[in-house]
Amino acid sequence: MTDKEIIERIRSNQSAYGLNGTYHSTAMFIMGFNQARAGGLLRGFHEWLAVRKGELSSQHWVRRVLAQALPELDFRGFENLHLEPEQEQQAVEHLFSLVLEFLEVRDDSWALTSMYAQYHHIRTSLHGGDPL
Repeated sequence: MTDKEIIERIRSNQSAYGLNGTYHSTAMFIMGFNQARAGGLLRGFHEWLAVRKGELSSQHWVRRVLAQALPELDFRGFENLHLEPEQEQQAVEHLFSLVLEFLEVRDDSWALTSMYAQYHHIRTSLHGGDPL
């Protein structure tokens, strides 16, 4: 079973995986799954998010995805996060959609190479050619 198939299965039956429909629990589950894969599930996800938006960010992907899903949200940490059920659903759906879209790129060597080239271009443009 591929990573994409696993994520699709989790998405379609979240409660079977102990998820309660909240963004926080879903994001933490995906982070744990990524760790179980030695970081391989989401390797390149941060860079892909940067290329997708055309901008670099030091924000963790958990925060970036939430901000994209709910741009009106004033996020001040998960301990203060109180979303309405519709917002939770919207954020969870956005997270799954992004991860699945990313896995399409990650699993295509040409698309992945192109993504990293674009990321390199963004970084070097920002830092005046210094690759850091």
